[in-house]
Amino acid sequence: MEYPGLVVRTRLRLRVRLCNVTTGSNRPIRVVVAKPGLDGHDRGAKIIARALRDAGMEVIYTGLHQTAAQVAETAVQEDADAVGLSILSGAHMTLFKAVKSELEARGAGDIVLFGGGIIPGEDIIALRDLGVAEIFTPGTPTTEVIEWVRTNVGRGN
Repeated sequence: MEYPGLVVRTRLRLRVRLCNVTTGSNRPIRVVVAKPGLDGHDRGAKIIARALRDAGMEVIYTGLHQTAAQVAETAVQEDADAVGLSILSGAHMTLFKAVKSELEARGAGDIVLFGGGIIPGEDIIALRDLGVAEIFTPGTPTTEVIEWVRTNVGRGN
């Protein structure tokens, strides 16, 4: 006798297990997604947070108007593997530098820092020189962000 609901649930469980992205320590990659500064536009951050979660990662979304210290403290408390910043306000140079400094001050300079927003190409180069691992600009498919995180976070990179 067939139980369609049971089959569907079994397939769903298998799918979740297959998508569970791990750090090599049998736990999912843990990413803090944050909106530092005064920018109030959080749709992109929420889309990325949900996409990473749906891909099997643990995601902590900090909400709007976070200070660099709050973002870094959350990352340390949550034992994050990465911090993703969403910045649309034009203050990206200041905010990325501040978060990087706060992470280093807490002994967490090894946490991968990446982000996205409306950021000019020349500033992307400068941010990479500061130690920001990657910058995604508007229109980047969520699948590209997911693949980048899988490849560059939580595996001793």
